[in-house]
Amino acid sequence: MNEKKVANEPIVVSSADDIAPGDVEPQGFDSKATKKLLRKLDWHIIPFMLCFLDRTNIGNARLDHLEKDLGLHGLQYNNCLAILFPFYIAAEIPSNMMMKRFRPSIWLTFIMFFWSACMIGQGFVKNYSGLMATRVFLGVFEGGLFPGVNYFITQWYCRAECGFRMALFFSAATLAGAFGGILARGIAEMDHVAGIGAWAWIFILEGLASIVVSVTAYWLIYDYPATARFLTDKERDEVERRLQVDHGHLSNDFNVKYVWQAIKDWKIYIHMLICMAGFCPIYSFSLFLPTIIKNMGYTANNAQLMSVPPYVCACFFTISASWFADRFRKRGVFLMGFQLVAILGFALLAGSGNSKVQYTGTVFAAIGIYPQIPLGLAWNSSNIGGSLKRGTGIAMQVMGGNCGGIIASYVYLTRDSPRFITGHSILIGFVCMAFFLTLFMSTWCRLENKRRDKIASEAGTQDLTPAQKALEAEQADSVPWFRYQV
Repeated sequence: MNEKKVANEPIVVSSADDIAPGDVEPQGFDSKATKKLLRKLDWHIIPFMLCFLDRTNIGNARLDHLEKDLGLHGLQYNNCLAILFPFYIAAEIPSNMMMKRFRPSIWLTFIMFFWSACMIGQGFVKNYSGLMATRVFLGVFEGGLFPGVNYFITQWYCRAECGFRMALFFSAATLAGAFGGILARGIAEMDHVAGIGAWAWIFILEGLASIVVSVTAYWLIYDYPATARFLTDKERDEVERRLQVDHGHLSNDFNVKYVWQAIKDWKIYIHMLICMAGFCPIYSFSLFLPTIIKNMGYTANNAQLMSVPPYVCACFFTISASWFADRFRKRGVFLMGFQLVAILGFALLAGSGNSKVQYTGTVFAAIGIYPQIPLGLAWNSSNIGGSLKRGTGIAMQVMGGNCGGIIASYVYLTRDSPRFITGHSILIGFVCMAFFLTLFMSTWCRLENKRRDKIASEAGTQDLTPAQKALEAEQADSVPWFRYQV
């Protein structure tokens, strides 16, 4: 392993992938103590992230006469889906900057409470304009959650440990899709209770549940390792030490120049496109799956229930894939594998009129598309140096993903029912684009690591002054000792 000496402190020059979790530096905890520490972090950090219901429940509400009761026609339903995303996208970078400026417990609680209130508001709208307005505010407040939580995870775990935790968070959304179908089936029996339609009860009850979660979140969220009350002084020091070494001793200062570093980094834009090509089928799938299944010949109530198995399968593979990706320190190859599975799923949907083949296609599509998001987020975040640049880069990536949400709102049009061949074909095209971009980035990272290894080998070791160390620490992942995960 090549090293540079900086102020008598070893700085790793070889790939961060050569450092095993719990063995970042010799003077740290041993393997057994590190595993115990990680389990302690998991029990205190992860549970709050799993406590939210389906945020794409408008797809379930549609089957309970939402369009009829609100008098929607033509593309108005699709417009209501699409209007959320521009505001969702606009909120993401400012939200992650607020996460850095303020405590996560304050900011996440704030946005969770108000997006829950907006969800409840959707249950009381009377027309198209009312639904559009509530969807705007839902996008404003909800936009900070996904990039915020993923950024929050990187503040506690080393790069090779983030993917599995991000997958646990994302799997909550996947399971919420399954639970949302079961819940919607039960709520259908409440149609016209208190003069309110079943579709409205879906929004109201799930919004109330989210309100309860949001008001407890302030006490459930531990902000940073330095202030974590559940850690001993020794454990707190070890968590911070591991993060410093894993991130290459790069700057964690709050300075707008690191935001601009992210904005000017071409690699992040490639990840934005990969994320967009991943989120587009996911949003299409989650927003329209009940409708797609209903058009296979099932009743509305059965379609709600039949939407559950694809989500359950997707959840299992999402968590498993990220666990193995963390274990082998590889992202690109796993991404490409699942992209091929997704293509198979949508090809089955587009190529056959047999309901059994089509339903099998929904299962393969779900298995293929959902693991891509946590794998892609972990890959991008692990390859960005510096705290604020990483937070901005994650937000940019999710912004790109949610541009896919705008497209997804118009992929499946009523005029293309019942087969939606055009929509399935569009999604195949997006996943193919993601496959080739993933192949490109994986190849580039591998070649760049070899280039830096060669330069480091030729340069040997040298002592840097504190001023030189501080200057290089501001260069983020451009510093010579940083290695990209492939």
